[in-house]
Amino acid sequence: MEDSEEPLESHQLYLGEKEEESFSRLKQASQFWTRMDEITRLLGSIERKRTESVSTQSTGSKLALLHRLHQLMTCVEDLNPKNELHEKVVKTLDYAFLVCGKRANKPKKDSFRLHMVTWNVATADPPDDVTTLLHLNSPKSPDLYVIGLQEVYSGPLRFVSDAVFDDPWSYLLMSLLAPQKYIKVSSIRMQGLLLLFFSKLEHVPFIRDVQATYTRTGLFGYWGNKGGVSIRLSFYGHTLCFLNCHLAAHMNYASERVDEFEYIMDMQSFDCKRAPAIVDHRLVFWFGDLNFRIQDHGMHFVRTCIDKQNYSLLWSKDQLIMMKQKEQVLQEFEEGPLDFQPTYKFDRSSDTYDTSAKKRKPAWTDRILWRLRPKALPPDEENENKVGLDAKKLKQLEEDMEYPLKIRQDVYTSMMEYSISDHKPVIGIFTLELRKMYETPLVRLRAEGDWSADIDAMVVYSPLQPFPSSTWDWIGLYKVGFSSVSDYITYTWVKDDEVAFNEEVIQVYVSKEEIPVQGGDCVLCYYCNALKCIIGISEPFQVQASKVAIEEGMLPERINGLDKAVSGDDF
Repeated sequence: MEDSEEPLESHQLYLGEKEEESFSRLKQASQFWTRMDEITRLLGSIERKRTESVSTQSTGSKLALLHRLHQLMTCVEDLNPKNELHEKVVKTLDYAFLVCGKRANKPKKDSFRLHMVTWNVATADPPDDVTTLLHLNSPKSPDLYVIGLQEVYSGPLRFVSDAVFDDPWSYLLMSLLAPQKYIKVSSIRMQGLLLLFFSKLEHVPFIRDVQATYTRTGLFGYWGNKGGVSIRLSFYGHTLCFLNCHLAAHMNYASERVDEFEYIMDMQSFDCKRAPAIVDHRLVFWFGDLNFRIQDHGMHFVRTCIDKQNYSLLWSKDQLIMMKQKEQVLQEFEEGPLDFQPTYKFDRSSDTYDTSAKKRKPAWTDRILWRLRPKALPPDEENENKVGLDAKKLKQLEEDMEYPLKIRQDVYTSMMEYSISDHKPVIGIFTLELRKMYETPLVRLRAEGDWSADIDAMVVYSPLQPFPSSTWDWIGLYKVGFSSVSDYITYTWVKDDEVAFNEEVIQVYVSKEEIPVQGGDCVLCYYCNALKCIIGISEPFQVQASKVAIEEGMLPERINGLDKAVSGDDF
C-alpha cells in the first residue's frame, strides 16, 4: 500500500481542484478503512480470548457491533474531510481504537495497602502503646501510613520546642515505625493540626513531587485552631492528596462546615502542572474532626440505638450524610458505612459518653472519605455542542485507561480502647490497585571503596532517567533503620562536591571529617530539591570504625557515631 501511495502524492501538483478534493477523500477513506480493520482485528482477538462463561447475549452483542462497524465502513466515501461530522467520527474512532487496544493487552496491576488514622487528641500527650492503633501485629503490613491528628497541644513553650524538635506524637510514631522499615516522607503542622505520611522504604524512591500546605479558617481565616493541612505526592506516577481538617464545632454550624471545606479546597494550590488543585488529583482523601453531628433525634433515642448497635437508624440524621444529598462539592466523595460507635463525646479515661452538665449528644465527628477523580467522558457522551475532548480531558482519559487506579475500603472502625481524649480514634484501611507508571528509580548510587573516618570517601551515582537536578540537591548518609528524610548523619552537596563525571557516572567527594568514627551499617540517599523527595537509595554498606580513634583510646560514649547494635540484616 505504501509503494502505491508515493507516486500519487508526487503528482498532486498536476491535479485539478475537483480531482485534488476527490483524491483527498480517497486517501482519507483508505486511512479510515485501515483503522476500522485494526479495530475489527482487535475485537476479533478479544472475542477469541473470551472464556466459556461468556453468555450468548454477550457474543451476540459483539457480533452486532462488528456488523455495525462494517455498515459504517460502507459510508466512509460520503464523508467530507472539511465537515464537522468528519472530525467527530475520527475522534470517536480514536477513542474506540484506544478502548480496544487497552482491553486486548491488559496491563499488570499491583496492590498496595494504606492504613489511615484520624484522631482528635484533645491536647493529650500520646499513650504509651499505639500498637493496636497501627495494627503493627497484623500479618498484612501496610505499604503506607497516613496519620492525621487534631488538637495536638500547642501551648507557647511546647510550640516553640516542637518547631526545633519533633513533637511527642511524631517522635512516638517514628520510633515505632522506623524499626518496621518505614520512614516519615513528609509532615505538616498548623498549630494543633498535624499530618504525617509514612512509607515502606522500598517505595520511597517512587514517591515524588511531595508538597504540603495549610489553610486557616479560625477567626475569619487568621487563626489556625481550625482549618486544613494537606500533603500531595505522586505514588508510582499516580497523584494522591491527603487533606486533614478540623472544622467548626456545634450542632447548628453544619452549613458553615461545608463552607469551610469549600474554602479550603479553593484556597489550597500546588506547584504541579498535572494537579495544581486538590480536585485535580487522581485520588483525594478528606478526613479529620469534621464535627458533623446527629440532629433531630433526642438523647434517649440516640443512646438506645448505640446500646443496641442499631447504628443505621441514626444515619438519616447524620449531618454529613444529609449535606451530601444537597451539596454538590460533597457528592463526589465516598464513605464506608458507619458501623461503629459514634466517636464523640466521651468522659476522659473512660468509655462513657459525656456525663458533664452539657451532656453533649454522641456523634460521628471523626470521619474518613475519599474521592476518585471522575473519568473523562468519551466523545459520544460529551455535550452535543462540543466536538470531542479538550487536550486536558483527553490526556486524563488516556491515563485512566492505560494506568487504571481502583480503591477498596477493607476496614472502617473506631478504636474504643484508647481513652486519653474525649474523642475515639478512627482508622480506615484501604487497598489501592494500580498499574505503575514507572518502576525504575531516577538515580542509582553506591559507596565507592572502603569507608571510615580515617580517609576521604567517594559516592558514585548514575542518573537512570532525566530529572530536574539543581545546586540544592544533596546526598545523605543514613543509619540503617533511619526514621525520616531529615534523620541523616551527614550530607554533601552534589554539585559543590563533584570531582569527576561523564554522561553515565558521576563521583561526589565526602570529607573524612563528616564520617562517624565509630562506624556501622549505613545507606546513601539522593535527595532532589525540585521534587522534594529521595529519588535513589543505595544498598546497605559497612562504615568501618576509625583505627586512629581506637589507637588513641577514644571511648565509645564520647564518639558521635552509629549504634552498632543495628544489624544490616534488619534493613
